[in-house]
Amino acid sequence: MSEHDEDGYSGEATLEVDGVSLPVTVELRGYFQPIDGYYRWYGRVAVNEELTRLAGGKKKAVSIRAGSHSATGELSDPDPWGRYRITGTSTPPFHVPTTLEELNA
Repeated sequence: MSEHDEDGYSGEATLEVDGVSLPVTVELRGYFQPIDGYYRWYGRVAVNEELTRLAGGKKKAVSIRAGSHSATGELSDPDPWGRYRITGTSTPPFHVPTTLEELNA
């Protein structure tokens, strides 16, 4: 277990890069950082040839939507397997429990 209680999402999402919407598969995690008061989320985008063409191996500002949740973030350089890392601060593109009832469910 990490030092943070993590939330997350795995599955289909829509990524918008330079005005182009792409269906992608993502693995996302996130946690609240109590020291600075921000929620930080991060993850990987599965290999996607169109994303590779659009991003060109460089950092890119993106928007991501998973179901009814959306956020802005940044793609970073791809790993050796061609998966781009994605990160963001504040509202994540997935549901995060906000009540005790949700946490105890």
